[in-house]
Amino acid sequence: MKICMIGSGYVGLVTGACLAEMGNDVICVDEDAAKIALLEQGEVPIYEPGLRELIARNRDEKRLRFTLDLADGVKNSLLCFICVGTPQDKDGSADLSYVLRVAGQIGECMDDYKIIVDKSTVPVGTAEKVRDAIRGRLDARGLSGLEFDVVSNPEFLKEGNAIQDFMRPERVIVGTDNVRTATILKELYNPFVRTSNNPILVMDIRSAELSKYASNAFLATKVSFINELAILCDKLGADISHVREGMGTDERIGPRFLLAGPGFGGSCFPKDVQALIATSRACDHTLEICEAAWKANQRQMRYFAQKIIGFYEDPRKATIAVWGLTFKPKTDDVRESPALYVIEDLLSHGMQVRAFDPKGIENARKVLGDRITYTQDAYDAVAGADGLAIITEWNMFKSPDMDRIKALLKTPVIFDGRNLFNPEEVRDHGFTYFGIGRG
Repeated sequence: MKICMIGSGYVGLVTGACLAEMGNDVICVDEDAAKIALLEQGEVPIYEPGLRELIARNRDEKRLRFTLDLADGVKNSLLCFICVGTPQDKDGSADLSYVLRVAGQIGECMDDYKIIVDKSTVPVGTAEKVRDAIRGRLDARGLSGLEFDVVSNPEFLKEGNAIQDFMRPERVIVGTDNVRTATILKELYNPFVRTSNNPILVMDIRSAELSKYASNAFLATKVSFINELAILCDKLGADISHVREGMGTDERIGPRFLLAGPGFGGSCFPKDVQALIATSRACDHTLEICEAAWKANQRQMRYFAQKIIGFYEDPRKATIAVWGLTFKPKTDDVRESPALYVIEDLLSHGMQVRAFDPKGIENARKVLGDRITYTQDAYDAVAGADGLAIITEWNMFKSPDMDRIKALLKTPVIFDGRNLFNPEEVRDHGFTYFGIGRG
């Protein structure tokens, strides 16, 4: 099929490259000239395992190309995917200005039947707004009779595992009221589910739009629930790791998203929970569980920071080594990262911070500037510090040289924000150990 991806960010690049891998002809469009130039040179502006190689292969085989010319992409494609950002607005709702601007641009340049696919995470009712924006431009051009369809096709990509998620999706959701459009989208996605027999779910557009927000809000609630229990474990002397096992073996609950930590972050959970809350309020309804999950997450990030700050008699004299700046491993994304919130708390109490992350330093520097020290090696961050705080669970942090860490630290204390270590083994090495909910 002929496909245009409008927006060459995280979702657009992964979606475009994976669709090209299955033999489709894909044009990725972006208005950022520097980004397009980078992609044309074989570079990728984001870090996602396997993405560089996937893009290079499909670009070399002429199935994937990049352009600044939106009209070229639209006119040469049947399917036009909108993959631009929907940042959080001041009231917590999703800012649709980028989506609707693209919709208007599509209406300015299309001259035959198109299927417009909302791939961006958007609130309920966006498809109607996209349809109205396109129709308004077509009417102004005297093309009021030109047919097009708008589809909601939410993405369910986990950063760090996005290619696998797209190539072997647990489900594909297609929101449309048009049988012909549904058939075309099924044909597009059938190669990805053929061997797994996982479903392509066709439903009304509004239900499709709500499904993405509902999924992320529920997962965020699971994270907040286990984190609240972790605080209780600390107060009662229980171990959240054992509690998780006791809960997770119940097939109705399952073990996933039940790992205690410093809170959830990233480009999806915080924004989507807030957007769903805002949508609910606009309908004069309160999502009390979602609002509680959001409050619990804010408290969780402060809770971990207070573990660190409260350990020192005079925090202003302490230097903390931080391992991990991204919101999760296998990405360079620091958006809403708990690490940044924790670091801000440490800095506000006069503490010095030396940080290492294998992929996220440059993006963290854009937020934190030179208020902290960045190192190119994990052990360099530890050297001379008064404690080590682990905030992102990169694999390289899971089995470090404990004797080397102890020799480098001025004060042998570890604040394990991801419960990576066995507390008894760490203490046997001579450390003071603090986990999350480890009693």
